[in-house]
Amino acid sequence: MKNLILKLIFCIALFSCNASSEKKEYPLKVGVSKAVITPKIGSFIAGDKQDRHFTGVLDDLYAKAIVVFDGNTAFALVTVDCIGLLYSDLLKIREAAAKLDYGVPFPPENIVVSSTHTHAGPDVVGIWGKDYTQTGVDPEYMEFLINTVVNQIQIASNNMLDSRLVYGDTEHGHEWVGNICHEEIDRSVTVLQFQDRNGKNIVSLTNFACHPTYLDGVYSEVSADYIAGFYQEMEQKLGGEHLFLQGAIGGWIQPLDKGIDYQATLERGKGLASAAIKSLTEAKPLKSQKLNFRSKTLLLPVENEAWQQLAAAGIFQRELTDVVESEIVWFSIGEAMFATLPGETAPVFGLDTKEMMGNGPKFILGLSQDAMGYILKPAYFDDPSLPHSAYLTRMSLGKRTGPLIMEELKNLSKE
Repeated sequence: MKNLILKLIFCIALFSCNASSEKKEYPLKVGVSKAVITPKIGSFIAGDKQDRHFTGVLDDLYAKAIVVFDGNTAFALVTVDCIGLLYSDLLKIREAAAKLDYGVPFPPENIVVSSTHTHAGPDVVGIWGKDYTQTGVDPEYMEFLINTVVNQIQIASNNMLDSRLVYGDTEHGHEWVGNICHEEIDRSVTVLQFQDRNGKNIVSLTNFACHPTYLDGVYSEVSADYIAGFYQEMEQKLGGEHLFLQGAIGGWIQPLDKGIDYQATLERGKGLASAAIKSLTEAKPLKSQKLNFRSKTLLLPVENEAWQQLAAAGIFQRELTDVVESEIVWFSIGEAMFATLPGETAPVFGLDTKEMMGNGPKFILGLSQDAMGYILKPAYFDDPSLPHSAYLTRMSLGKRTGPLIMEELKNLSKE
């Protein structure tokens, strides 16, 4: 009897020990969904000259969404193959999202929308219509686009899988990407991969900075530009889904070999994918899976009178007076840090933002939450002899935009 009691005590102790050792951090869950958002033939093309219309489709455009959940916090990250969604569109996405049910607790405020900035996509801003007297935005397409984004978020939230996170980093594009203003450039490629229990890819996030403008002004067909080749190669080699996160491309960061044909353009994207995949062969695991999300609404000064006039005429589908409302977000997945910038940001601001981040993977999301043109060094407004300053300043809110955003990002990073 005594031996039996001792065995029972041993078993209870062993069970308690195992239960304690098996009690782990809540597994990070991720869901993903995508849908085609290719515009109809005849739509206005964003980029280059006005009054250009699509005559065909080279490759489809996509809205891709992931929802991540750590048992406490959830947020959605969406990429859209377009020149840049405005903050007013983000608010419409959130308004529509608030009416839906989700598979995990999910506040619509925790939505990040990042545009890839293809110049072979539809006009979603307004300035590429017939002329400056009428917008190039198609209201029916915008309603379709917003509903599609919201639906992908909902589908992703109802399709959650346990995941393990690894990351890779490298550099790429030395032979074909340059800053044509002859200033700073960030050539980093940072990849975060969500793997299932068998180590297979669920979804990856790749951050890289370069204008998708190989086809700009040359072709009249729909395309994600070199990013289409990136998508194709990543899907073929890794399976699962893949999101491209555009980096700090202002100032500006362009392909140096523009003029190559469509197939060569795809090869550029496939080369980027190969670099991302290679970085994952020496992938490092994240030590933590905890999520953190914080955002800040900004009132940015509008020093560009032409933009105020375009807004007053209804070309821009948002209110621009002496100030314009926008937003920045600072969020993290374990040690992976992310910061959004609401336009085409000069690389120096992206590099300075990375200095605020820790030792894990660092992601700079340009054209996210907004698309307020070029965010420039103040010097470009003071020295008209700087390369391309006349054009860049004309496509910018003003001199104070960059420093103000950086100040607010610094504050967010410390919260």
